[in-house]
Amino acid sequence: MKLTEIAARLRLQNLTPELPLDGCEVAGGHVSDLLSDVLANAPRDGVLVTIQVHMNVLAVSVHAGLAAVVFAAGRAPEDAVRAKAVEEQVPLFTTSASAFDVAGELYALGLRGRRG
Repeated sequence: MKLTEIAARLRLQNLTPELPLDGCEVAGGHVSDLLSDVLANAPRDGVLVTIQVHMNVLAVSVHAGLAAVVFAAGRAPEDAVRAKAVEEQVPLFTTSASAFDVAGELYALGLRGRRG
């Protein structure tokens, strides 16, 4: 599924509008606030849903090869994290919805977590 479609359907606020989203395919999703869990279990080219907003979230997202990060519950990172995301080409989004609700919406769109 295209990242642009996910952002539109979930009414996500784009925190990195400088980054092009066209052609960005999302392979699945993962919801976690434990970064070691993200490294071990998030699907490559997936979207991470979290309430953590610090720089380590971005570092883990780059290392895990994630397509984007969605900050739930109205959370948003500091400007330094946003700037580093632009540098690393990792789109960031925020939503007032809970992580649970975002996960449900992603599931309803057909996205799944890592299998096996």
